[in-house]
Amino acid sequence: MATAHSRTAARLMVSPAVILLLLWMIVPLGMTIYFSFLRYNLLMPGMETWAGFDNYYWFVNNPAFWPALSNTLVLVVGVLAITTIGGTLLALLLDQPMWGQGIVRILVIAPFFVMPTVSALVWKNMFMNPVNGLFAHAAKALGLQPFDFLAHAPLASIILIVAWQWLPFATLILLTALQSLDREQMDAAEMDGAGPISRFIYLTVPHLTRAVTVVILIQTIFLLSVFAEILVTTNGGPGTASTTITYLVYAQSLLSFDVGGGSAGGIIAVILANIVAIFLMRMIGKNLES
Repeated sequence: MATAHSRTAARLMVSPAVILLLLWMIVPLGMTIYFSFLRYNLLMPGMETWAGFDNYYWFVNNPAFWPALSNTLVLVVGVLAITTIGGTLLALLLDQPMWGQGIVRILVIAPFFVMPTVSALVWKNMFMNPVNGLFAHAAKALGLQPFDFLAHAPLASIILIVAWQWLPFATLILLTALQSLDREQMDAAEMDGAGPISRFIYLTVPHLTRAVTVVILIQTIFLLSVFAEILVTTNGGPGTASTTITYLVYAQSLLSFDVGGGSAGGIIAVILANIVAIFLMRMIGKNLES
């Protein structure tokens, strides 16, 4: 009896937070779904009419939709490749005993605490500026023509900026996993004549598999909504060269003042993100079972 009362009391104590969380999520989502079925333009207030699925049809048939979807996937895969491989290499480096190891680890992790807008501005003006950027000065010192990264390789530039931000996260997770590796097993393999490459392939990589899947899942969820770096650096251009689904929703809603079309795009983005998340969760579940 006491157990039943304690459970009821616990549920009553938790219920306000649960209700608040549900309202925090359901109300905006419900309003977005409602607006997505309306012809609702901010320049014509009070002129809303029912549109059905027209907004979804026009958003999907927007000439910029498929390039934006492709750019989103390229951005996610590119950043994941850089952070996973680079994070593994940095984790292996930081796992070695060295002088000032604590300071080095803090410096490696530091970019993760820089706001996306600030990091994008730093990369745009300090590094990638074709006139006064550090890359331009380095090219001139080598007798080469400075390269305008944001004009001629906009998507690759954004991938580099975002990867720089997320590399510390991947490094931290992989370093934590690496430090739990059984050293006695590594020493035994070394005594049996296994070289560094063999130990890495057959012992280290299988041990890091679960950590890598966690990195991929968490980063993918956040990378699908990358926006600030694009807004600050390229504004989705030139043309649609660096436009992603998130930026396309912003352009439709706040640049074209089409709340209905932007809401439909937001719902489509949520559906695509959930499909990716479910796929990754199943992949991780299979990995954890094996």
